[in-house]
Amino acid sequence: MQFTNTLTGRKEPFRPMNPSGVRMYVCGVTVYDDSHLGHARGAVVFDTLRRFLERRGLKVTHVRNITDVDDKIIARARREPASAGSLNDRTRAVAERYTRSFQKDFIRLGLLPPTHEPKATEYIPKIQKLIARLIDREMAYVGEDGVYFAVRHLGERYGRLSNQKLDQMLEAPEAEPESRGKMDPWDFALWKRAKSEEPAWDSPWGAGRPGWHIECTTMATDLLGQSFDIHGGGRDLIFPHHENELAQALGAEMSFAKTWLHNGLLTVEGQKMSKSVGNIVTIEAVLKKHPADVLRLFFLGVHYRSPMDFTWEHLEESAAAAARILGFLAQVEQLIGKGEMLPSAPADAARSEFEEAMADDLNTPRALAALHGLVTRGSARLREAFSGNESFRKQLRGEAETLRELTEVLGLRFFRSADLPAELMKLREERDQARKRKDFKRSDEIREQVKKAGFLMEDTGGGTVIVPDV
Repeated sequence: MQFTNTLTGRKEPFRPMNPSGVRMYVCGVTVYDDSHLGHARGAVVFDTLRRFLERRGLKVTHVRNITDVDDKIIARARREPASAGSLNDRTRAVAERYTRSFQKDFIRLGLLPPTHEPKATEYIPKIQKLIARLIDREMAYVGEDGVYFAVRHLGERYGRLSNQKLDQMLEAPEAEPESRGKMDPWDFALWKRAKSEEPAWDSPWGAGRPGWHIECTTMATDLLGQSFDIHGGGRDLIFPHHENELAQALGAEMSFAKTWLHNGLLTVEGQKMSKSVGNIVTIEAVLKKHPADVLRLFFLGVHYRSPMDFTWEHLEESAAAAARILGFLAQVEQLIGKGEMLPSAPADAARSEFEEAMADDLNTPRALAALHGLVTRGSARLREAFSGNESFRKQLRGEAETLRELTEVLGLRFFRSADLPAELMKLREERDQARKRKDFKRSDEIREQVKKAGFLMEDTGGGTVIVPDV
């Protein structure tokens, strides 16, 4: 296997530190609003990576954090009715509400649950311990309004991840005019002293809350160790968030992540998602129109490191691709049925190409092309199988099973015909009889009845099949 490591800028062979397992940290959601397609893309990418690593026999310890205390959460809480309680109560309520929301969305997307899902507020004592360690090592200092990381004390090691040199950077990412006691505009907050009514925890540096970057460094190293295999997230997190995570770890003499993987950003109809533009597309909005398999196919159709643009038209193309796969599976499962399976050249070629593509920097577009090719070749032989070619029937059963095996590595959970409700199968038989009698009115009525149940009836060369309406 080889992946493109952001830290080195090169595609490198991937060798786990421990041959039997992989430790992976992926930045999660800041819970102040409903999750959108940008969150979904990153989550699907790293879920797919985990599934592939596990297919290779590796046990994956997957940490995905929840940022449940943050300026954005507090700002959202200030807009809640005062009758909902103190600002602290409202902040906690906002975080809990949107934690439930994103977890529900992620379950519907078919994401594997992380091994650990720590919340920042659960880590306050350990965060404070790491801050104290940085102060002791003179990598951080106490200012009038909090504690700051002294970026220049790290020397040339700062900027390694984002491939920048400090003196060539044009603008500090966290220039906060109201900051007091900050020695350098590049320094960033480790601990923020609380303003009036804001959520706060006692500390040696005054009541306050942690900065965003120190939360992730603390949770990652506590759960995965001072060095671990993979750190993942969106490309927008490389700088300053991931750069600062790494800086904190290096400042505390921890080597941190060996391989850094970043997925490309997602735009909507050519524009960055933003509330001001009004083009934020939530996960829930998409899943009201299409099942999760369609959205996953959409994401996986573009290489994870590349930018991608969402349009409803592009999503319909993914729905058509899903329908084509479902149609092939339905014809094999419903019209050929269970029985002996034989290996075939198309199945062997698809599996080989799929494995090679996934091992080459998680090249899911190429992996999907192998699966679509298998469907095309299989569909071309269905007519002969329906005509009684027993060898083809056995091979097609094997190809359908191979298709299911490989799509599951991508987290695709295509409907199985065995799960069709018995009443729908009876309606299919009734419709076949109606068509034989040339009772087309009744035939159309049954088709509409099935459609209202969320399924479609498709007439094929071998008979009628029932497939989900995607």
